[in-house]
Amino acid sequence: MKTKNQLRDNITFVFLFILAVLFLAPILIVFMNSFKGRFYISDAPFALPNADTFVGLKNYTSGIAKTGFIQAFGYSLFITVFSVAAIVIFTSMTAWCITRIKSKVSTLIYYLLVASMIVPFQMVMFTMSKMANILRLDNPIGIILIYLGFGAGLSVFIFSGFIKSIPHEIEEAATIDGCNPIQLFFLVVFPILKPISITVAILNAMWVWNDYLLPYLVIGSNYRTIPIAVQYLQGGYGSRDMGAMMAMLVLAIIPIVIFYLTLQKHIIKGVVAGAVKG
Repeated sequence: MKTKNQLRDNITFVFLFILAVLFLAPILIVFMNSFKGRFYISDAPFALPNADTFVGLKNYTSGIAKTGFIQAFGYSLFITVFSVAAIVIFTSMTAWCITRIKSKVSTLIYYLLVASMIVPFQMVMFTMSKMANILRLDNPIGIILIYLGFGAGLSVFIFSGFIKSIPHEIEEAATIDGCNPIQLFFLVVFPILKPISITVAILNAMWVWNDYLLPYLVIGSNYRTIPIAVQYLQGGYGSRDMGAMMAMLVLAIIPIVIFYLTLQKHIIKGVVAGAVKG
C-alpha cells in the first residue's frame, strides 16, 4: 500500500513538474531572448545567448528610449492601482447591500451584474468607445470608471459568496453599539473581507495591467500604457525590433509577477472561504 501511494505521489510530482515547465517556458524564452541581438532571435529563438548573440542591456536601454517606457509605466501603474481600488471598494459595498437587503430589486441587480459576465467585450467595444468620447472618459481618470463597470460583475459575484458566510450576529451587535451603515461596513464588514478583497484585487490587477484593447480604444496613443507602448516597436512593412520588444515585455511582466507572488497565498484562502455558502 505504501509503495502504491509513493508511486502515485511520484507520478503526480512528475506531471505537475512538466505542467510547471510548460507554463514557465514562454516567460523563460522571452527573458532569454531579451539579451540577444534582434536578428538572432528569429533565427534561433530557443538557443541560449552566446558570445556572438549576447548584447547585454542594450535591448533594455533601446526599448525604454523608443517606447517612452517610464511614462507608459506611470500611466499603467496609475490606472491599475486606482481601478483595482475602485473595484474592490465599490463592488464590495454593492455585494454587501445586495446580500443583506432581500428584495426583488436587489435580486434583479445581482442577476444583471452576473449576466454582464457573459457579454463578450467585442459586442460592446465600439459603442463603449463612442460613448467614452462623448462623456469625456477618454483619459486615465475616465478609463477607471470604465474598468469599474467591466469588473463589477465578477467582483460582486465573488464578494457575495463570501459575505453570505459572515454571521448576521456580528453586524447586529455593531448596530446595537451605535454603528451607522457606513461605519458598520468599513469598521466591521470590510476588515472581515480582507482575504476575498485580496483575491479580487489580484485578479483585477492582472487583467487591468495586461489589458491592451480597452486602453487602445478609449485613450489611444495620447496616454500610452505599457501594452500600447510596446506595439510602437513595430515599424513599417512588418519590421520590428524583437530584442527591444522582448526586453519591454520582461519589464512589463516583473511588477505583476512580484505582486502576484507576494499575495498569491490569499487567492485560494479567499476562494475557499467564499465557497462556504452561496
